[in-house]
Amino acid sequence: MLRNGLIGFGYWGSSLARNFQTAPASVLASICDSDPERIAQAAALYPGSTTTPSANDLIGDPDLAAIAIATPPATHFPLAMAALKAGKHVWIEKPMACSSSEAASLVEEARARNLVLMVDHTFVYSPAVRKIRELIQGGELGSLYYYDSVRTNLGRFQNDAGVLWDLAYHDLAILDYLLDQQPAQVSAHGAAHLGDRHEVSYLTLEYPSGFHAHVHVSWLTPVKVRRVMLAGSKRMLAWNDLESARKLEIYDHSVSAAASPGKEEGQRRIGYRAGELHIPWLEVSEPLQNAVRHFIDCVQTGARPLTDGESGLRVTKILEQAQETAGAGQ
Repeated sequence: MLRNGLIGFGYWGSSLARNFQTAPASVLASICDSDPERIAQAAALYPGSTTTPSANDLIGDPDLAAIAIATPPATHFPLAMAALKAGKHVWIEKPMACSSSEAASLVEEARARNLVLMVDHTFVYSPAVRKIRELIQGGELGSLYYYDSVRTNLGRFQNDAGVLWDLAYHDLAILDYLLDQQPAQVSAHGAAHLGDRHEVSYLTLEYPSGFHAHVHVSWLTPVKVRRVMLAGSKRMLAWNDLESARKLEIYDHSVSAAASPGKEEGQRRIGYRAGELHIPWLEVSEPLQNAVRHFIDCVQTGARPLTDGESGLRVTKILEQAQETAGAGQ
C-alpha cells in the first residue's frame, strides 16, 4: 500500500483527500493544513490519518512515499522542492510554480532523484478530452483550424494569481495534451476592475501549422460556462463540460474553398457541407479519480506520468509569455 500525505485541506485538497483515500493500493496516512478548523474537519472525516499544522512533519516523515500539494500557488515551489529533496514522489496542484525557472528546477530535481513529479492537469484525465485526442490522432477532424474556449463563472477569486493562471491554465494544459506542437506566438489582454489582478482575460495562441486557439476566461460572469469549440477541415466538435447527456457533440460539417472560374484572381467559391450530428459514448468516470489512480500507478511502476513536470513547465512558459503581453495584473 502506498502511504501518501496531503498538504492543504481546502476546496481542492478535500477532493484530493477523498480520492487518495479510496484509490486502490493507497492509504491517506497524513493530512496537513495551517487552518485549525480545516484540520479539525480532516480529523473528523479521516480518523485513520494523522493530522498536523506543519508541512515539515509530512516532508520529514520517512514512512510517506508520496506527498500531494494543494496549497496557494506561491507555496507550490518551496513545498515541492522540499518534498523532492526528502525523497518523496510529488503530486502538485496547478500551477506547478509561479515561474518557468522554478518549474524547471522542480523538473531537474525530480529527474536527478528518479522521482515521480506529476502536475494536476485534471481535464487531461476526463473521458471527453481523451476522446478528442483520439479523434485528432485518428485524423477524424482533418487539419485543425481553431480552438475556441469560454471558461467563466462568478469567482472564485485568487489572492496570489490572476484569472489567466487560474482558469486559462486548464485550456493550455488541454492543448498541450491534444497537440504535438507548441505555439509560435502568444498574446493576451485583460482587465482588473476590483483589485490589482485581472479578473477578465483574453488569450490568443498562434501555432506553426496555422492553427489558432482563443481562450476567454473571467471571474466576473453571472453564469458558469465551460464550453470549447474545435474546428477541423473534415469535422467540427463542441464540448460542454457542464452537460451530462450531450457533453461532446461531433458535427459532420466542413467548409471548402475553390477558385471561382471566370472571376477576378483571388476570388473564391465557398462550399458548405452539413452532415450528421454524432454524440459519442463516453465512459462515466471522475477525472480527478482517474488522475490520482494514474499517479499511484506511476509511483508503483516507475512509469512516466501523462502530465509530468515537463508538461507543467511548458504550460508555465506559455503563461509567462501571455503575462508579458498583458502587462500587470496577472
